[in-house]
Amino acid sequence: MRERIWSIQGIAHASARQPKSTIVLWVLAVIVAGWLASSLLGSALTTEMNYTNEPESVRADRLLEERLRGERRAIELVVIRAQDATIEDAAFRRLVTDMEADVAALPDDVVEQVASFFSTNDPSLVSEDRDTALIRVVMAGSLDEAQDNIEQIHDVTIDREIAGFDLYAAGDATMNQDFTELSERDLQKGEAFGMPIALIVLLVVFGAVVAAFVPIVLAIMAIAVAVGITALMGVWFDFSFFVVNMITMMGLAVGIDYSLFIVSRYREERAHGRDKMDAIGVASGTAGRAVFFSGMTVVLALLGMMLIPTTIFRSLATGAILVVLASVTASMTLLPAVLSMLGDRIDKGHIPFLQRTRRPAADGGGFWDRAARRVMRHPVISVVLAAGLLIAAAFPVFGMETGFSGVSTMPDGVQSKRAFEVLSQEFAGGQAQPVEIVVDGDITDPSVGAAIDDLRRRLGADGVFGETFVQANDGNDLALISVPLRADPSGDQATDAVKRLRDEHIPAAFDGVTADVPVGGWTAFGVDFFDLTDTYTPIVFVFVLGLSFVLLTLVFRSLVVPAKAIVMNLLSVGAAYGLIVLVNQKGYLADFFGFQQVDVIEAWLPLFLFSVLFGLSMDYHVFLLSRIRERYEQTGDNTEAVVFGVRSTAGIITGAALIMVAVFSGFAAGEMASMQQTGFGLAVAVLIDATIVRTVLVPASMRLLGRANWYLPSWLEWLPKLTVEGEVPAGGTITLDRPAVVDLTTPQTNGARHRRRVRG
Repeated sequence: MRERIWSIQGIAHASARQPKSTIVLWVLAVIVAGWLASSLLGSALTTEMNYTNEPESVRADRLLEERLRGERRAIELVVIRAQDATIEDAAFRRLVTDMEADVAALPDDVVEQVASFFSTNDPSLVSEDRDTALIRVVMAGSLDEAQDNIEQIHDVTIDREIAGFDLYAAGDATMNQDFTELSERDLQKGEAFGMPIALIVLLVVFGAVVAAFVPIVLAIMAIAVAVGITALMGVWFDFSFFVVNMITMMGLAVGIDYSLFIVSRYREERAHGRDKMDAIGVASGTAGRAVFFSGMTVVLALLGMMLIPTTIFRSLATGAILVVLASVTASMTLLPAVLSMLGDRIDKGHIPFLQRTRRPAADGGGFWDRAARRVMRHPVISVVLAAGLLIAAAFPVFGMETGFSGVSTMPDGVQSKRAFEVLSQEFAGGQAQPVEIVVDGDITDPSVGAAIDDLRRRLGADGVFGETFVQANDGNDLALISVPLRADPSGDQATDAVKRLRDEHIPAAFDGVTADVPVGGWTAFGVDFFDLTDTYTPIVFVFVLGLSFVLLTLVFRSLVVPAKAIVMNLLSVGAAYGLIVLVNQKGYLADFFGFQQVDVIEAWLPLFLFSVLFGLSMDYHVFLLSRIRERYEQTGDNTEAVVFGVRSTAGIITGAALIMVAVFSGFAAGEMASMQQTGFGLAVAVLIDATIVRTVLVPASMRLLGRANWYLPSWLEWLPKLTVEGEVPAGGTITLDRPAVVDLTTPQTNGARHRRRVRG
């Protein structure tokens, strides 16, 4: 077999000829990645979400940093609630003052300022019924440094057990710590749930223990390398703490699937009599090329998220892209080396009743053959029913409400949620994350002072806002009006309040006054995020859809196939959106799935799911449509080509889809509402795509359109063709992307026989 060293086959052969060296290099890469992750990952992750542009909330924060307070500090509230006492009792007073003194005694790089009712006489630090007191702690350093130091605050406050009192903590650092711990627990639960089910599916598909374990081991190694690269990049860039969950989830899904495709093809080639090296070459040059192209479609879809100027989108996209690239690289290099080392031992651990001889695709027959023919006998009914079902599932999307999973969506018993519940009952629930109204103007101007007073009166009349606090800088050219919210700062009520503040209260109070009045704080930050996603959603959609259309046109030499594939993918994504709203937001069957019913869907989720699902959906479309296209070019018979494509890919695609569903369902089983929504959305979309779309919509629509499926205007004939198929030794058979056989001497419809060389 001729090979080009820089071709996929060439890389695979080079790895297979030096298997020990290749495996050692990968093991070293995993070791280095592990060291990078252990030493650098902690400092690379952040619970903050920042913008790379400057919306109103960021502008307000910048003005405060430059002209009033310096870098924003994390604020913690220690909540001391008496079970049967008031603040006038000596024991209560002694507890508060002693605890305040213990916090104040902490190092200067931990605590910057501490205050209680007894040290400041500030009535906002005591509840109206006098049974709850607050200690307000301004922590030193950045928000990430505050999270590193929060345990020192907890050690001298809430970690105590004092009879007659309940102790809680609320604030940026405590909430971020709780979110991080929940994220880690969900990550462990996702792995514990998804991997065993993936192994079971692999055992059923392969019927052999060794063959089943190889894809899982390779996926884990790809995940380790991706996490290590993320940690290294974290020296220069901060990543959302969700990135590890995303790398693991995507890595298990695509890493196992990609190895599954290639191992299946290798075993098929060995069963047809090829020697080990030829089988590796054919598997890498066909299934390996399909994996490479599919991986690139996923990467290109994920690039759409990189357009959005927020760190959370770019973090998630970067992590997912890195693990997809690592998985593709492992399938091109590590997997051929492993196959070379194992040889026929890949079939070790034979499982009775599971290991079956796979029927060659050219032979016809079987369940999928019958299913495809049945659908194609009634194409109009099939299209109407399938499309109607997906449209009906998508309908709830019109009721989607987006927002952030605030502290109120945390599981019961989590420290931050217990503290928030007490604060909501006794104080303004958003005391730790107040709205910050910045007045940029001459504070000594009477008109500015009158406007500030007017705004404070308006806020006092609005029941969501608490008591206002005004602070001016030394130059009297900037003032901060700080006001807590009587609501979850991430909830709908707080969001609506900030919108009223910006759209009604501030314009009315500062009408005709020379001053710029931006609104900052966590809630305002979230409102700006909603506006940003509204702006960038059409941009991302156009980018991803346009790029996908161009790539599929180049691959399949058709305008109809890519247009149809895009419509079908949009139907499956829309159905996934609708089911997320129905289950997670509306609560239908939420208890059955063990999900938390929430008022809002994560604001970042629709765009994220669109990018990921579009890439994964195109994955299966590429494998299926490439097989149909190849058969059509051989026979000229559209109907038979479609049936052949469905039956020759169905088994492996179904197994691959079940693995993805298992992995994503594992993460949906976590406690965090955001991960429940993400895992459920990904799982249901993959399931829809691998069943309704692939087995009904694709064959029925291709039967209806016939030869028109492959329409390409003559003025586009100049376009280059990107082929998925690879170069195969002469005198044999070729499987383009799955372990099903295509006879290269298949008769044309006119009875003539021909042979064609498949180019690499």
